[in-house]
Amino acid sequence: MPLQKRRFGWLDALILAIGLGLVGYVFYRAQFHFHYNWNWQLIPGYLIRQDADSGRWVLNLLGQGFLATVRLTVWGGLLAALIGGVVGVCRVARSLFLRLISRVYVELIRNIPPLVFIFIFYFFISGQIMPVLNVEERIAATDPETLRILAWLFGPPELLPNFLSGLICLAMFEGAYVAEIVRAGIEAVPKGQSEAAQALGMHSGQVLGNVVLPQAIEKMIPPLAGQFISLIKDSSLISLISIQELTFTGTELAVSSGRVFEVWLTVAALYFLLCFGLARLFRRLEHRLGRHRQH
Repeated sequence: MPLQKRRFGWLDALILAIGLGLVGYVFYRAQFHFHYNWNWQLIPGYLIRQDADSGRWVLNLLGQGFLATVRLTVWGGLLAALIGGVVGVCRVARSLFLRLISRVYVELIRNIPPLVFIFIFYFFISGQIMPVLNVEERIAATDPETLRILAWLFGPPELLPNFLSGLICLAMFEGAYVAEIVRAGIEAVPKGQSEAAQALGMHSGQVLGNVVLPQAIEKMIPPLAGQFISLIKDSSLISLISIQELTFTGTELAVSSGRVFEVWLTVAALYFLLCFGLARLFRRLEHRLGRHRQH
């Protein structure tokens, strides 16, 4: 039976009125009790500016920080999905060794505060892994065309080692939670489905890829949406290890300009746009999968 389309009711109006009232109260307190002089005219200049040499419009500090957060979100989400998918499958594998290793990884990360984990692994990755990869030497030997591609994908090449270190930390942390979502999605598929597929002569890989995962993915979509939205917000922790994303640049601007409320409200709005856009994207994907199941 199709669900009725939701309508805007009195409860929605009440919640909206309360929200607007709280926002108005914050502005009122800032204006008349803190004696704060609002100046929103500076904010567009923090997002974009005109380059004095070329005359072109380029991103300023807040715009660059927002773009860095988008890059962290995209690459961190993909890497976390890859890590979480592999670890989640290992969590339900027949091999005791794979189950133990994957559980140790998940339990270790889930029971350590994210900031502590990021600090520990950032210094380990920066001090041990990056020298082995020779990232800085490889960048120095790269041709200009490749550097432009790297700059478009990952940001300024000279900051690539720091960016990769923060990206790996974020993906490893979020991957543990994605792994549990994958495990729960797989275990939610009735075992009779697997037994029936095995009775037809399918081996374990075919059962997982053709029978279990297609059904599990639909169950994973809502919690995955919440986890990837959390990834966007957790990326703000990366600012503490000098990754120049949105929170880092917002802190610099708030301190240097003195426009505390304007800068942080703008940062909050930019985070909201990212999170809300991702939530709508997952919602459409969920509806599309639902329509496909009905047909």
